[in-house]
Amino acid sequence: MYGYYRVAAAVNQTTVANPDKNSSEVLKLIQDANSQNVGVVVFPELTLTGYTASDLFLNQTLIQIQDQSLQKILNQTKDISMVVIIGIVIMDADRLYNCAAIIQNGNILGIVPKIYLPNKKEFYEKRQFSTGRSITNTSINIFGNKVDFGIDLLFTDRADMTFGVEICEDLWAITPPSNHMASNGANLLFNLSASNELIGKHEYREELVRTQSARCMATYVYSSAGVGESSTDTVFGGHAIIAEYGSILTQNERFCMDSHLITADVDLQRLKWLRLNEGSYGDSRRKKVKLIELNNLPVLDNIHRNMDPYPFVPSRFADKQHRCDEISNIQAHGLIKRMSHTNIKKAVIGISGGLDSTLALLSTYRAFAIMGWDKKDIIAITMPSFGTTTRTKNNALKLCNALNMTLKEIDITAISKKEFEAIDHNPDDYSVTYENVQARARTSILMNIANKEGGLVIGTGDLSEIALGWSTYNGDHMSMYALNCGIPKTLIKYVIEYYKNNEQIADIIDDILDTPISPELLPHIDDKITQETEEIVGPYELHDFFLYHFIKYGAKPDKMHFLAKMAFEDKYSEKTIAKWLNLFLKRFFTQQFKRSCIPDGPKVGTISLSPRADWKMPSDADFEAWTKGLKQV
Repeated sequence: MYGYYRVAAAVNQTTVANPDKNSSEVLKLIQDANSQNVGVVVFPELTLTGYTASDLFLNQTLIQIQDQSLQKILNQTKDISMVVIIGIVIMDADRLYNCAAIIQNGNILGIVPKIYLPNKKEFYEKRQFSTGRSITNTSINIFGNKVDFGIDLLFTDRADMTFGVEICEDLWAITPPSNHMASNGANLLFNLSASNELIGKHEYREELVRTQSARCMATYVYSSAGVGESSTDTVFGGHAIIAEYGSILTQNERFCMDSHLITADVDLQRLKWLRLNEGSYGDSRRKKVKLIELNNLPVLDNIHRNMDPYPFVPSRFADKQHRCDEISNIQAHGLIKRMSHTNIKKAVIGISGGLDSTLALLSTYRAFAIMGWDKKDIIAITMPSFGTTTRTKNNALKLCNALNMTLKEIDITAISKKEFEAIDHNPDDYSVTYENVQARARTSILMNIANKEGGLVIGTGDLSEIALGWSTYNGDHMSMYALNCGIPKTLIKYVIEYYKNNEQIADIIDDILDTPISPELLPHIDDKITQETEEIVGPYELHDFFLYHFIKYGAKPDKMHFLAKMAFEDKYSEKTIAKWLNLFLKRFFTQQFKRSCIPDGPKVGTISLSPRADWKMPSDADFEAWTKGLKQV
């Protein structure tokens, strides 16, 4: 479903050197995983024998019993289409190999040997095993069947899943095999491991899995041997981890005495398309691999995954102070560079008492503070007109006065009326012309004052407005440096809250955050805002959600709708989501002409719509295919 697969990492209760008991525990976990509609489950390294069997691996009896137990597992999984990955010993050409067996419907689809054998301190694998480094394009005979054997095997369902398997130390190597697997299309990586516990080692192991999932732009599923392993010299905690593209989705509690598994629903379709949109994945070296097809994997009919409704906003676990410092520093230093390079000493900014102009003003103030520039050289201009309410105007005035900058008030009502008269527009006609005349009048004033004062006009429009084209062309659409262009509306609220640490302006910021978003271009009634932006174009939290998934990995409309239903299930109906998604798509396509000529401005997050770098799109691209896809929902 939409590229989602349920994967699992299982940790079985181990009895060292007793494959029969171990296979019984494995079968219980297989049944458990299968009942949960898991697509692929991975077990620890040397699952059937136990990792710490040591020189018993060189004994014929252990190998024979292991093979019998493997046959039992095959016989009892013939009706299970879930893929099972277990660790076994393989003997070939009079050598022993530490391997992973990939099983589906009672058949072994392939055998992958371990490449890097640790042989230091408490590890001495080379005493029993040979490296599989040179094994490619090979097959072996198992129970009378020819089975592919080698490090060149990948497994695919010919849809969104392609997976590869590596074993324990392979991940810790300078160049993990999973790097090559990923560069050949594997977006799902499994690791069968036996990693012992030392002080702090689990934290490093977690970071290793997380960063490898990021580097490979993949999901990484890791399962390590548990406490049933021998404690002669080491203790094993049974660490299981599932990570996706740099984030830990889930992990277990170590040192559990019972067999258990963890599951996660991973979005492999997203990862495939991220590789097209991010980084230098396409330049990575491809090697010759053999693709083995999987058949009839379980299909998910429901998704068990938390969907973040605010993908641009740092998670609740993030250090807010640190994140906001980063954002404000990027904005401030972008402005510092532009003003220093142009040798401009003053900043000119229109301030309305709304979110966008507030953040632009605060970021400009921070830039001046960093450089020790005179705050009086920040020229803040409030330009009230027909729709300006006392509340927003007073907030703008109080904020500028509290920050001790130069404040000018220029009422544009008379200027707008003169413009109406000049173009023969009825002032009682509240059409787009009525609104845009005001927006362009304000921009003209800002530009002219900047010329007069030798200043730089600071743009206040944000990323959400740029995506929707919610600006007046050559009005608020234009500036000399677009300070907010990399920050969407949902993130702006988050960052403005951070500035409340300045007690002088904390109460003002609270009221600004509580004020409905409005351009205030239509006449107010009883000094109340009559024009609320989100009633016209829809909730910004939805549009920011759509923007993220549309740009980040090119999500199709039906999937965007599906994801939004998960993220906002208690807030918006399916019909409401579809309505605003349809509007988002139409506006995003039809308003590209505004983005094609927007001013310079700093990129803050991973998504930007700058026509010079991040987003190149024809202004006359047709949107029918996208809205048609939505109609099929």
